[in-house]
Amino acid sequence: MRIAFLTQYYPPELGAPQARLSELAAHFAARGHAVDVLTAMPNYPAGKVHPGYGGVFRRETVGGARVLRSFIYPTQRADFLHRLTNYFSFVVSSAVVGTAALPRPDYLLVESPPLFLGYAGVWLSRVKGARMIFNVSDLWPESAVSLGLVRRESRAYALSARLEAWCYRKAWLVTGQSAEILADVSRRFPAVPTYHLSNGCDTGAFHPGLARPGLFGEGPGAVVLYAGLHGLAQGLDQLLDAAERLRGAPARFVLVGEGPVKRDLVADAAARGVENVEFRDPVPKSEMPALVASADIVVVPLKKYIPGAVPSKLYEAMASARPVVLVAEGEAAGIVRRADAGIVVRPGDTDALAEAVRTLAADPALRRRLGENGRRAAVERYDRARIADRFIGHLEARLAGGAPAGAAAPAPAELPEPLSADA
Repeated sequence: MRIAFLTQYYPPELGAPQARLSELAAHFAARGHAVDVLTAMPNYPAGKVHPGYGGVFRRETVGGARVLRSFIYPTQRADFLHRLTNYFSFVVSSAVVGTAALPRPDYLLVESPPLFLGYAGVWLSRVKGARMIFNVSDLWPESAVSLGLVRRESRAYALSARLEAWCYRKAWLVTGQSAEILADVSRRFPAVPTYHLSNGCDTGAFHPGLARPGLFGEGPGAVVLYAGLHGLAQGLDQLLDAAERLRGAPARFVLVGEGPVKRDLVADAAARGVENVEFRDPVPKSEMPALVASADIVVVPLKKYIPGAVPSKLYEAMASARPVVLVAEGEAAGIVRRADAGIVVRPGDTDALAEAVRTLAADPALRRRLGENGRRAAVERYDRARIADRFIGHLEARLAGGAPAGAAAPAPAELPEPLSADA
């Protein structure tokens, strides 16, 4: 079969959707299927087009997939006008380039967010006669409400909710990366066929054997690592609050990455005189497994409860046998608790966050036990190769038999006994 991915984010950019989608595309290619990716000129999260890219259109091959890149207005600014321009510049350019240059696929997988990309997805699925798979990584506009970016009674919310419903109803299949996401979609749109395309990680790439002594220098105390986007949803100011409470404790925070709030975080840390926090530039994807494995503790924070959100960083830490301090509620918290892979803290409770770090920093045996539990759970339940194989097999069967999208879809209960709903 031939499958096409429509996504605003793709390598060489760093980030969760980039890694997840590129690995999925590679699995399709390895099974002998033709894979095309329609994406933007790489610019995220710095808001600048990467060197060697630019212009209106470009072709290349990445990991066995034929990649078509189209124009985008790059920006790191988070205000409404600039973000909207960023999103719609790619909506328009991808629709034009896709119409002209994308080979006809059997399936078109559209990544959301951004939700607006559904416009281009529906258009291209009609023009190309493809079955549209709408892949929901975050529930928008609900996540925007949770983060305080949109008010539920606003016109922007009403319009976004209408677009969300339209995308679901036009899709041949709606996939979601967490059980909470699918439960929400099924509750509101019971006629829409769904499939649990769980998040996870490459447990062969992320493992404890990659730890490199001295990677974080010779400073005193346990290394508490955050590696990823410095954005609004992560609430990284909570880490500064915890670090301030842990002055003199045997723990030092290392924040690795880039994003729209990093400059403010660096300035805030300097203004507070917090000396047990170090900021580092992002590292290439190839270096991330060693970075995670070399930490003593990995913190995975969210600013607030976001329905259905299960960060990829959680799975990577578990696969690396690192104990997790998870600042989140809902499904992500259930994964950590059932696996006994770390300590869960409610968003905003910085006293509990500081105490969790203090406890783990002072107890190497506890860190080792929680890390081993996490590794076991990641291998058994959240390995991306197994997740991809099930999904590819599902699409192969639907294409060969001409069956409806939801026919014989493997529900979570049919998978190996899960440690949480997100298996």
